[in-house]
Amino acid sequence: MSKPLRLGVNIDHVATVRNARGSAYPDPLRAAKLAEEAGADGITAHLREDRRHIRDADIEALMEGIGLPLNLEMAATAEMQAIALRHVPHACCIVPEKRQEVTTEGGLDVAGDVARLTDFVGPLVEAGIRVSMFIGHDPAQIEASAKIGAQVVELHTGHYCDTHYEGNFAARDAELEALQAGAAYADSLGLEVHAGHGLTYETVEPIAAMKQVRELNIGHFLIAEAIFVGLGPAIQHMRKLMDAARS
Repeated sequence: MSKPLRLGVNIDHVATVRNARGSAYPDPLRAAKLAEEAGADGITAHLREDRRHIRDADIEALMEGIGLPLNLEMAATAEMQAIALRHVPHACCIVPEKRQEVTTEGGLDVAGDVARLTDFVGPLVEAGIRVSMFIGHDPAQIEASAKIGAQVVELHTGHYCDTHYEGNFAARDAELEALQAGAAYADSLGLEVHAGHGLTYETVEPIAAMKQVRELNIGHFLIAEAIFVGLGPAIQHMRKLMDAARS
């Protein structure tokens, strides 16, 4: 029997809308509570260096105001490490970050930064935080993630989703095959496997069907779909598709 598949809802872009007008609404905490009511298993929030969406006060409010586990996405900087150690969220997902990017463009180069990331991850793990590395499916990156002491890898599904919407189905299928191989390899090394980035109703099911994947983190699409149907129904439909693929 397949293990249960969790859904983490990323609420970053609720904060993006709020920040566009500099207002107090819409409130990311309210979105997190609606996600919980709709069946989400966790909440993800990315605290960027430039605070373009989620802000420090949002992390404080989420830590105090939700019953679900909080997954704090962040870059591997001293500032972010200190914030994580102060709040001690359930999990931290370490992501690459460039100021000029619109969204996270690819996976973290763990293999090229082993010594520094080992030092960075150690205190988080010692504090009881589950540490995830946001990476591509390259076996070298998976091996390096295990080597530095991370407990989890989150596989970047953005290229798979992009090729699907470009209509390049040969590339899409090759990427899907590589993601499956990466998930199996990470699982064989004792890493828990998550996946996310760009997933929609059209693209979620092949990823959800991978038996080694334990959690999907989805945000932008759900917040966009909520404009038309509401956040609760958007999450519920995603959950339904995930469950159908898993069964």
